[in-house]
Amino acid sequence: MSVTRSCQGLERIINEIVYLDQVYKEELRFGDLVLIATQNSTYSVHVLPGNFYLVAGGWFDRNGVSPARVKINGCTWGGNIIKTDIVAACGLHLEFSNGLVTSTIKKVTLFRGYEKN
Repeated sequence: MSVTRSCQGLERIINEIVYLDQVYKEELRFGDLVLIATQNSTYSVHVLPGNFYLVAGGWFDRNGVSPARVKINGCTWGGNIIKTDIVAACGLHLEFSNGLVTSTIKKVTLFRGYEKN
């Protein structure tokens, strides 16, 4: 019976993926800024070259390490399943490369960096 529950939970997650309002890593470019409001904190995420991000706010501010140059592993549903192709999605938890997992993401705002014409 527990196997059936686990499969139903996984199936629900898979079905919900298509409805998530997501910011994909591949859509971001150097200079973009993503503001992420979680249940407990707000983070500013500046896109750097080489899949790195300059992050301030929340845990990083409280621990005196803002801004921090980190990678973003992706987002989780609060467990071990991680969606690695996104920076943020409402309803999920952001996971940084330093092991930090945020509270539930409530709002994501993307600001495009300056573009040369």
